[in-house]
Amino acid sequence: MEAAPRPTGLSGFGLADWLCLAAAPTFAIMALLTAAYGGPDTMCMSGPGASMLSGMVPMYLLMAAFHLAPWLRLAARRGR
Repeated sequence: MEAAPRPTGLSGFGLADWLCLAAAPTFAIMALLTAAYGGPDTMCMSGPGASMLSGMVPMYLLMAAFHLAPWLRLAARRGR
C-alpha cells in the first residue's frame, strides 16, 4: 500500500505543524524580553565570575536554535 503524497503548500499543515513552527520564535522573543526587561534576579548567575553563557538569555537563544528544524524543513520544501 502506497502512502498518499504530502501537500507542498501551507494548506496541508496541521495543528502539530503550526505548534512546531511556534517554538523558535517564541524562545527568541523570550530572549529579547529577558535581555531588555530582566533584572539581575532573572539571570541565573552564580556570582561575579560566572560565565556569560550561564544566563537566561543564552538559554533561550539555544532553545530557539534547537527548535529551528521545522523552519528549515519548511524553507527546503518551499525551495522546490
